[in-house]
Amino acid sequence: MEAREMGFSDEQKMIWKSCRDFVDGVIIPFIRENREREWLAPPDERLPLKLLEAADELGLRTLGVPERFGGMPFEEGTQAQTLALIAEEIGRGDSGFADKLVQNWKVSVLLSAYAPEHLLEEIFPRFMADPAFLMAHALTEPKGASDRWLPYNVPEANMDTRAVQDGNEWVLNGRKHFISNGYDASLYIVYANTNPSVGISDGTSSFIVLKEMKGFSVARANETIGCRYMNNGEIVLEDCRVPQDHLLVKDEALKKAAIYFNPGKILQAAKNLGVGMAALEDTEAYVQQHIQGGKPLIQHQIIAAHLADMTVKLEAVRAMVYRAARALDQGASDAGQQCLMVKVFASETVMEVAQMAMELHGGMGAMLEAGIEKIFRDASIFLHMDGTNDIHRFKIIRARFPETAGAYAG
Repeated sequence: MEAREMGFSDEQKMIWKSCRDFVDGVIIPFIRENREREWLAPPDERLPLKLLEAADELGLRTLGVPERFGGMPFEEGTQAQTLALIAEEIGRGDSGFADKLVQNWKVSVLLSAYAPEHLLEEIFPRFMADPAFLMAHALTEPKGASDRWLPYNVPEANMDTRAVQDGNEWVLNGRKHFISNGYDASLYIVYANTNPSVGISDGTSSFIVLKEMKGFSVARANETIGCRYMNNGEIVLEDCRVPQDHLLVKDEALKKAAIYFNPGKILQAAKNLGVGMAALEDTEAYVQQHIQGGKPLIQHQIIAAHLADMTVKLEAVRAMVYRAARALDQGASDAGQQCLMVKVFASETVMEVAQMAMELHGGMGAMLEAGIEKIFRDASIFLHMDGTNDIHRFKIIRARFPETAGAYAG
C-alpha cells in the first residue's frame, strides 16, 4: 500500500513511512533471524527490550498518552484512521509485538478519560520514562468471556472477581486469564463485580491495579499457538487492596469502556490486515523466485489465480478497515456496527489468506525457516481476540434490529 493513494494527510503519510521503515529495518530482520526464539525463550526473555526501546524512540509505545505528558497528538478527526495505519504496519512486522503496543494505546485512552488528574500525573510520567512499562486490560475470566458481551445483563452473568469497599480501600479477589500483555504488564485495568444484585452492565466496576500492589500476582504466561511475543498471561488477586482513588469507573465500567472498545476493534482488524499483507508479500516473493515444472511458480495458472484471490481479499479488508475508522472519527451513527463487522470480516478473511499463503509455499509453508507457518499461527488467534466472531454476529444483528432481535443467551 502506498499511503499517498489512500487520501491521507501529509502528517499521516509521514507517520506511515516511519512505521514502515521501522518494521522493514528492525522488526522483520529480528523475526527472520530468530525463528525459534518465540518457542525456546522463556517469557521473561522472549521479547528483547531493545525492540520496545526502538518503538519508544519513534513514539509508538506511548500513543494515546495526552500531549501534556509527552504523547503524540493526532490531527483533529483522524485518530482512528492514523492508529489503523500504524497497527497495520506493526502487524505486518509481528502480530504479537503489535499487540503489546495496542494494549498500551487502549489503556492510555481509558485512563485519560476517567482517571483523576493526580493519578495521571503519577502514572504517565512513569510510563513515559520506562520502555519496559506495559499496560493490560484484565477482563476475561475462566468462567466466561465473550458470552458476557452480548450483554446478557443478569446477576448470574456477573464477574467472579469481586471488589468490596473497606474504608478508604477496595479489596479485590478473583482470577483473570487470557490477558493480552498479562504476563509482563506493570499496570492493569481490572474489572470486578461491585453490586451482585444487578446485571453485569450495571454492577461491574474497573480499577487501576499496579503490579507491585500486595495481593496481586501473575500466575503464569499462557503459551499460545500464535502472537507469542505478546506474552498472554493469567493474574490472581488475593485480598488485593486498592486505594479508593484507583477506582476508575463505578458500576458502569462496561458501558463506559466503549470509549476504546470500538477503536480497539479497528486496531484489531488493522493488525489482522498487516499480518495478511505479510503473508501476501512473502508469497509474492516466493512464487517469483521458485521454479516448478521448468518455469517460475507465478506462471502456473492455479498459482496466479490464488495470488489474485489473496490480493482481492486483502483489498476488501483494507476498504472496510478505513471506512470503519473514518466512520468512528466522524462520529457516524453506524460506527459501532461497522467496527463489529470489520472485526469479523478481517479475522476470517486474513485466516483464509494465510492458509492460501501456506499452500502456495508447498511443503516449505510448514517449515519454521520459511516464516509462513508463523503467519498462519498468528492469524488463527484473531478469530478469538476481542470477543469471538459468533458473539460479534449476534451484536451486529442486535445493532441492526434492536426492537426485534432475540436475546441469544439464557
